[in-house]
Amino acid sequence: MSVKERISKLTFFAIMLAIEAVFCFTILGSIPIGPFVATLAMLPVIITSLVLGPIYGSVMGFIAGSFSFIYWSFIQPAYPTAFVFSPIANGGNFWSLVICFVPRTLTGLFPALFYQGLNKVNHKLDKLWLILASIIGSLTNTILVLGGMGIFFGSSFGDVKTVLTLIGTTILTNGLIEAAVSALVCTLAVFGIQQIKFTTEKREASKNKNQVVTEETKTVEQ
Repeated sequence: MSVKERISKLTFFAIMLAIEAVFCFTILGSIPIGPFVATLAMLPVIITSLVLGPIYGSVMGFIAGSFSFIYWSFIQPAYPTAFVFSPIANGGNFWSLVICFVPRTLTGLFPALFYQGLNKVNHKLDKLWLILASIIGSLTNTILVLGGMGIFFGSSFGDVKTVLTLIGTTILTNGLIEAAVSALVCTLAVFGIQQIKFTTEKREASKNKNQVVTEETKTVEQ
């Protein structure tokens, strides 16, 4: 990897990180859709994963988990469900850290692995793989967080039937809405970035070709 490519990746990562911070610590990270609320915090994680690959995506996911830990530990520790994401909040424990970090990290890992793997099978369906990878990223976080809540803190929310009903209802409402938002936003964002990258690379290739021709012409004239 050239220095220019490394700088380009780090710059993009920094931009996504800034957006992630805004989504995690401000009201801009949630959008009301009818009676439901879709959280946007996983969008930068998924986009980073699809654009830069699984390593950068995983790191962004881990940082998103860190932001979540900070938020529920020091900004909203008294919120009724803060203990799910913070051992510092009343009722929290070690498993709070697992729920806080593991789903976010895997949300940055799975989309890239899925997208890259299926592109090797059939790159002509690139756009379809983008949509599916975005959905998988969103559902990874939703299912693992809710699953962790049910497994490690189920008794705090009621009996088994109540917990399963809560998890199922959340997945079928907020979960599917967030997956749809992810499919739309992440696909458009990544496709746009790919087009910009393709245009830039094409322009640079043309520029380099013209430079070679110019140099050859000068050599012949000499």
